[in-house]
Amino acid sequence: MVTKLKQLWRLVQESHAQPIAGETRLAEIVAPSELGVTFIGHSSFLLQLGGRSVLVDPVFAKHLILLRRQRRPGLRINEMPAIDVVLLTHAHMDHLNIASLRRVVRSAQMLGKKAPDVVVPWGVEDLVAALGFSRVHGMKWWEKLEVRGLSVTLTPCKHWGARMFNDTHRGYGGYVIEAAGHSIYHSGDTAYFSGFTEIGLRLHPQVALLPIGAYFPDSYRTVHTSPEEAIRAFVEVGAEWMVPMHFGTFNLGREPMDEPPQRLMDEAARLGISSKVKILEEGETMRLFDQTAVRGAPVLNPHQQGI
Repeated sequence: MVTKLKQLWRLVQESHAQPIAGETRLAEIVAPSELGVTFIGHSSFLLQLGGRSVLVDPVFAKHLILLRRQRRPGLRINEMPAIDVVLLTHAHMDHLNIASLRRVVRSAQMLGKKAPDVVVPWGVEDLVAALGFSRVHGMKWWEKLEVRGLSVTLTPCKHWGARMFNDTHRGYGGYVIEAAGHSIYHSGDTAYFSGFTEIGLRLHPQVALLPIGAYFPDSYRTVHTSPEEAIRAFVEVGAEWMVPMHFGTFNLGREPMDEPPQRLMDEAARLGISSKVKILEEGETMRLFDQTAVRGAPVLNPHQQGI
């Protein structure tokens, strides 16, 4: 325990050593027939599909208790479209941030819109019950939910869900979201496991959002994928495009902060699939057009700089 506390304190000190980098941008709005994937940072995304707006694991906070983020969120909450649904993959503080969730609800109300619904794995409902969401939906692996015009399936992963170490009843997972002929898979935090193939065979996502950071020391790979394992997961899922996540924002592992995307692209090049891997900057949007255009390359549109 003493060794773990020393390691944690070293990470906290290192997180304050450099100024926060990155720029915040204006959210790009896509047409109802398009799929828009906007990287906010870490594992946080704004997804637009079927005319609906979805946030996955929204964390806009500057600090996780004492650990400070290294790059700014790519979007501002009050400059995004009103959110219809929030998806939370598990209860860890770098994925379920209470202050950010309250701000998301408040922003929808200030726009005169209905508060979003929130979807969580089993056992996480109590953490979000009092935050003002219109409805809280708890799910188990492979359950399918129709919510606000979207189809949402909770998928298995290899991780853990406790928020305070001893509340191990809490669930965890990823999601496949479908609407208007589009589908996208957010794996949540996960180690490599044999379930990626089944997810692909059952749900056929177009885009896979997969984690590539916090894999060193090697013991961390019991709950996190290395970049090479993330590429293997992408191939097994069978998606058309991969967007990496869970790197560069919070210093959670001992690997250099800039190493995960380098290793990712090296492995993609080795396998001849570099063109299928899209590393998004914070605030950058990948757009996939209607189903007849989806087979072509995605469009990455630069955003107007935020003020």
